[in-house]
Amino acid sequence: MSSDLSSRPDPRPVNGASPGPAGLLTLEGATVRFGGRTALDAVDLAVAEHELVCLLGPSGSGKSTLLRAVAGLRPLDAGRVLLDGRDQTSVPAHRRGVGLMFQDHQLFPQRNVAGNIAFGLRAQGAGRAEQRDRVAELLDLVGLPDAGDRAVSALSGGEQQRVALARALAPRPRLLMLDEPLGQLDRSLRERLVVELREVFGRLGTTVLAVTHDQGEAFALADRVVVMRDGRIVQTGTPLDVWRRPADEFVARFLGFDNVVPGTVTGRVADTPWGEIPVPGGSAQGARTVLVRPEGVRVLADGPGLRCLVVGRTFQGSRVAVRLRPDRGPLLEAACPLRSAPDPGEDVRVEFDAADTVVLE
Repeated sequence: MSSDLSSRPDPRPVNGASPGPAGLLTLEGATVRFGGRTALDAVDLAVAEHELVCLLGPSGSGKSTLLRAVAGLRPLDAGRVLLDGRDQTSVPAHRRGVGLMFQDHQLFPQRNVAGNIAFGLRAQGAGRAEQRDRVAELLDLVGLPDAGDRAVSALSGGEQQRVALARALAPRPRLLMLDEPLGQLDRSLRERLVVELREVFGRLGTTVLAVTHDQGEAFALADRVVVMRDGRIVQTGTPLDVWRRPADEFVARFLGFDNVVPGTVTGRVADTPWGEIPVPGGSAQGARTVLVRPEGVRVLADGPGLRCLVVGRTFQGSRVAVRLRPDRGPLLEAACPLRSAPDPGEDVRVEFDAADTVVLE
């Protein structure tokens, strides 16, 4: 999934577990335990009004538990959830004024599309005229202007996702939470809908807290990404900064970077299993972990660089991911232009680019 990361604003710090800007939603020391296992471990997090935040992490990292705790579907064992500065401990789920959309949509099969969207409005006591107008407005917003009378069973997966979104938006929640909203859709449909979702939320000014395990989806959707592991926040920042500067080896590998090795940094050089490679000025010194992005592995037909054997390659649109077995050190991955990618079995040389090398803290 592609995203123009460079166009995003950069108002926030990158590394660590800074809770973020104060605003609509605040978690203070939020803790949830399941028996002897801590699913959410003293989490601090703030989401500003109109901000779009994605919780990103592997299964079991605590993302969905955090969402359910905010919604009031799972009580906290310690800590607080505040909305607009008000403690929600004694507020039941249906009175918190938040919307929640699950990946399986959970549409009512006995109701048509309009009936599904109007469900929350009826619960609020809205009159028929108000329901009709709001349903029409939302169907137009999600690109299904004439679908009100259709049975939900007759909808495609993408159309059901749009109806579920319209239903969640109907009561005008100040905070909308999405739990893997695109998880059941094929990749091409996800890539199209994630762009549409961001446009919808931008037009409405909706505050969104979304959960996903797909980093491409998170980076395309979010203003800010929050990476979780074992119930804790390990990094928060804009998509561009998290991508450029992963906080540690876990984040780097979770984002799909494989060129991660131990190294000793002295000045602007790191001594690694691949030999000496250049690092950016100002990098942390001493024994560290070093990441080289695939774009930073320059493949040459000959020269003085590290000798490697090409052992495989994978086409990725306009470029090719090339797997290399060096004379020393672990396997390397390089990103090569489509026209110049070497074939498996070729002997090549590689050099490393400091601009795509990160010394992890």
